[in-house]
Amino acid sequence: MNNIVETMNLSKQYGSKKALDNVSIHVSQGDIYGLVGRNGAGKTTLMKIICGLAHQTGGDYTVFGKRGRQIGEVASRMGMLIESPGYFAEYDAKTNLRIKCRLVGMSDREEAERLIRLVGLEEAGKKKVKDYSLGMKQRLGIALALLGNPDIVVLDEPINGLDPQGIVEIRDLITRQSKENGTTFIISSHILDELSKTATRYGIISNGQLLEECTAEGLNEKCESKIELVTDSPSSAAAVLERIGFTKMKILDDGKINIYEQFERTGDITLALAAEGITTYEIVKQIGSVESYYLNLVGKEQE
Repeated sequence: MNNIVETMNLSKQYGSKKALDNVSIHVSQGDIYGLVGRNGAGKTTLMKIICGLAHQTGGDYTVFGKRGRQIGEVASRMGMLIESPGYFAEYDAKTNLRIKCRLVGMSDREEAERLIRLVGLEEAGKKKVKDYSLGMKQRLGIALALLGNPDIVVLDEPINGLDPQGIVEIRDLITRQSKENGTTFIISSHILDELSKTATRYGIISNGQLLEECTAEGLNEKCESKIELVTDSPSSAAAVLERIGFTKMKILDDGKINIYEQFERTGDITLALAAEGITTYEIVKQIGSVESYYLNLVGKEQE
């Protein structure tokens, strides 16, 4: 599948600080790309460059095949919410949306109403944006980013300020837009567990460097709970495991056996292997989660 957004060794330096250091990401049509990293990791800088709001100091990038200097040619196909939403605080949500419609040359007067319903701002009525809560301002920012059904939507920490119900609603909105309209999303967050509920692909960033890029399936496989078993005879050990009721397992190339069920039976495993004269060198139970995987990955990078 062709990438509609791609960065090639992208770097950005502010004085002596490297905000981005040779970052290469690949986003395909219809992806919900989760860009995850701690605050200050480089996520916002990367998004700004992709959207043409900042210039790189090294490397390059393409959006719809257009290189960085040509980004203006495809700007109308992109929507964005980066840092603070751009709005007129003295007006209500509908007026803000209608102003943006005029600015982008849209004459559809129903677009503002559609977006207000889409992001759940109907009850705001004619309340001025300056009187909105942080969560309501985020909803308006997302509505502004979605105006005109852009092909790519870039959202920087979109759930900031939202209550738990609001988080679920915005998550569902993003998933629905992707499935029904084929919209591609690039979403940043410092909460991998939340991103894992919507993302189809990930880029994990720390200290300006891309530590890993993988699909949702690949990440889930790495985070899967398992028993890791090392013995002196993997094939014989696997036969014993089958005999005592284990069916979900895999012998890896290095001879390690991963077992994906009955995690409470580590004692049964070692006893059954010992009875057959098979030495257990190591048996470790790993209860996986995307959050613990991320923290472990970032921790290793910092050591």
